[in-house]
Amino acid sequence: MDVNAAVAAAAAIAGVLTGVIAMLAFRWSEREQKRPTRTSLHTDPVLPPGVDTVLSVLRSSAVVLDEADAVVKASSAAYALGLVRGGKLSVEPMLQMARDTRRDGEIRQVELDLPRRGTGRGEALAVSARVAPLGSRLVLLLVEDLTEARRIEAVRRDFVANVSHELKTPVGALSLLSEAVMDASEDPEAVERFAGRMQIEATRLTSLVQELIDLSRVQNDDPLEDAEPVRVDELVAEAIDRCRHQAGTKQITMAAAGAAELRVWGNRGQLAAALGNLVENAVNYSPARTRVGIAARRLSVPSGDLIEVAVTDQGIGISDKDKERIFERFYRVDPARSRQTGGTGLGLAIVKHVAASHGGEVTVWSSEGQGSTFTLRLPEAGAARDRALQHPDLDDEDGPTPESASYDPLPAPEVLP
Repeated sequence: MDVNAAVAAAAAIAGVLTGVIAMLAFRWSEREQKRPTRTSLHTDPVLPPGVDTVLSVLRSSAVVLDEADAVVKASSAAYALGLVRGGKLSVEPMLQMARDTRRDGEIRQVELDLPRRGTGRGEALAVSARVAPLGSRLVLLLVEDLTEARRIEAVRRDFVANVSHELKTPVGALSLLSEAVMDASEDPEAVERFAGRMQIEATRLTSLVQELIDLSRVQNDDPLEDAEPVRVDELVAEAIDRCRHQAGTKQITMAAAGAAELRVWGNRGQLAAALGNLVENAVNYSPARTRVGIAARRLSVPSGDLIEVAVTDQGIGISDKDKERIFERFYRVDPARSRQTGGTGLGLAIVKHVAASHGGEVTVWSSEGQGSTFTLRLPEAGAARDRALQHPDLDDEDGPTPESASYDPLPAPEVLP
């Protein structure tokens, strides 16, 4: 009995100790749950009601900082721009603005140029940063990316400057020539010479104004509103007729092949202007007694059949450096030669916009001293009708130009009778 009593007493004591230990563990667990953790130290500063929702729909990059400059909340755009790294604001000027605003409560705004992440070219990222107090402990930083807006502004500014310069040249020449005619009124030969020069400058001015109108029209109009099936052989014939006089003067042979039975879907006037510009450039930049070929064919691609029209010349060719810019407005490979040929530098820009607005593209292959081939690719009439064309945004002005494409020679064109 004594042994049994001892065992029972020991079991009772063990039970009491187990209960005490369990109670102490429960109390300790409750205290640990209420104790602030390292993570909660950064999230304790709760955002005012509704702020989190507002920040999530803002287009600007948003960062909220606490009194220790730790990031309480940051949008994905802020991370993408590299503003936040390792839970800290990584841009020192913005961090200093936040500290100043926390100290005096004043709203601050500044524009900064930041190094672009992931590029080795040192390109700057233009941003506008605005800092404002958010409650008593937090600071809100809003950052807007101005890079694209600045680029478009620069392109438009350059365009206005180029237009002004291009218009001033023939207008100034006409003014000087008219004074020369008045001074030489008693010299019939001088009057005839100056009048001829005036006619050349007037023609150049007319061409420039017309191409500016054409460029504005192809940028603003939807060519598929008045779209129709257009025969490629008719476009080729019209382009050749447009340049027949210039080609005859330089004894340049123009030839065409493969255009029969091919049709594209689009605005006839714009397509004729685009192909005419390519043929005219080929004639103007080709030496005398050479050949300009226009060849067309059907090209099968996964998205549908395309019609490819290639214009080949035996001219001076284009360097790799110039090929990257020839589709920009007013850009000329040889400005002196362009003045002699009457070029305005807008022809290829018009071709690029016409091709893009019709769901196609224009590419160039060229080698210095061996000539050039400009290839215009457009959806075939049936394929273009059957699918919805995606229109590119042409408000980017002179955005990235088509890269030089390797040229797969078309069948040799036959000389037109």
